[in-house]
Amino acid sequence: MSDAVAAVDLGATSGRVMLAHVGPDELRMRTVSRFPNRPVRTRDGLHWNVLELYRDMCDGLATALREASLAGLAIDSWAVDYALLRGGRVLGQPHHYRDDRNAAAVDAVHELVSPQELYELNGLQHLPFNTTFQLAADRRSGFLALADRMLLIPDLLAYWLTGEQVAERTNASTTGLLDVRTGDWSRQLTDRLGVEHGLLPPLISPGDRIGEVSPEICAQLGTDRPLPVTAVGSHDTASAVVAVPAEGEDFAYISCGTWSLVGVEVDRPVLSEAGRAAKFTNERGVDDRIRYLHNVMGLWLLSESVAQWRRTDPSVELEPLLAEAAEVPPGAVPVFDTDDARFLPPGDMPSRIAAWLAEHDLPIPGTRGEFVRCILESLAAAYAHSIDQVERLTGRSMSTVHIVGGGSQNALLCRLTADRTGRTVIAGPVEATALGNILVQARTAGAITGSLESLRNLVRRRCELQIYQPGSTRIG
Repeated sequence: MSDAVAAVDLGATSGRVMLAHVGPDELRMRTVSRFPNRPVRTRDGLHWNVLELYRDMCDGLATALREASLAGLAIDSWAVDYALLRGGRVLGQPHHYRDDRNAAAVDAVHELVSPQELYELNGLQHLPFNTTFQLAADRRSGFLALADRMLLIPDLLAYWLTGEQVAERTNASTTGLLDVRTGDWSRQLTDRLGVEHGLLPPLISPGDRIGEVSPEICAQLGTDRPLPVTAVGSHDTASAVVAVPAEGEDFAYISCGTWSLVGVEVDRPVLSEAGRAAKFTNERGVDDRIRYLHNVMGLWLLSESVAQWRRTDPSVELEPLLAEAAEVPPGAVPVFDTDDARFLPPGDMPSRIAAWLAEHDLPIPGTRGEFVRCILESLAAAYAHSIDQVERLTGRSMSTVHIVGGGSQNALLCRLTADRTGRTVIAGPVEATALGNILVQARTAGAITGSLESLRNLVRRRCELQIYQPGSTRIG
């Protein structure tokens, strides 16, 4: 493929447009645009500024088109959040999944469908911000009755480019409204939850064509050539798992960013009561794989802590804190439960961690470096626990842990994870989500062929990886 492809990769704190050339022995990618993703709090809650994201995305695509001839583009983002539309127009700014409106809707949903039955039907770990609960909040407010369509965030942006309203399956599987066995919308759930079936758009799969960018938008972007938009794993974790550079099947992955998604890839859902109790989720992946994983709070704990310290000391920087944390003696800091619900909302994270430790009669770190070490030790312990659980739940043995995403750059976290898990950790690629997006696009365009394993082999051959063996950092 002589033309390049563009990946629009939207995270919870920033977005980027990546430009790539892909072939049987070629995988070159670079960032052409990076922009912040800044939620906005108004009188009615915390919202995503999707108009700003759309403008920044289009600016990035225009930059990419000035630098290369594009064969197409695809969009991935975080999961569960959506916009409501009526007659093709968006009804207000989408709510942020960390908005506190969702908590009151959980009981309303469970009055209609029990947690056990929900898991049997949709296979999802209970998280209070899943789309199911957000829709219940919109129904209680009367807002849902005004809408005739719901579009998840990447599908909304693709609609604005192409005019096509669809739902890509990997992201749709995070809504709680998809039948975990068939991969189609669950009529049983939508009927019982009072969600009009027509609200949900037609489903498509990674590798399907969504449509072409409209001529008007192409003109704004600076091109008069057709510009196809392809469906990829539009849930960012689904794309990241495509780019896990694994060999064989005895591996676990940690897609490590704002959230840490810890799990394995399986051929069919795992719907045991033990899995539900352990808070494991079944989400769809590329090529009909199932991502069986547990959501760990992730580097949100660290980023919110740094943000809090900067409110009183603008000179605080992450790298010196990590260096200080690496010097903290093993065993000098305690470990806390990273999954505690108090850590979900934005705010003063160090105070919340200190409160948790005090409640459990554990020592509170005395310095910022010790707080950072405490967070990283706790994340590594959560990863180890999740991997041990997934072995028990699936009956499979994992000898290797792949850490992909931004967290793969955190050498201390990678070393602690190797030590806590007792397994080899392979770190990288950093831009796994964008790579997975690009690989599926390239395969759809015919630039490369083969299974997920062949795509991962290309990543393994063309990307720089770091290996960490257990024992590199003594655990007290």
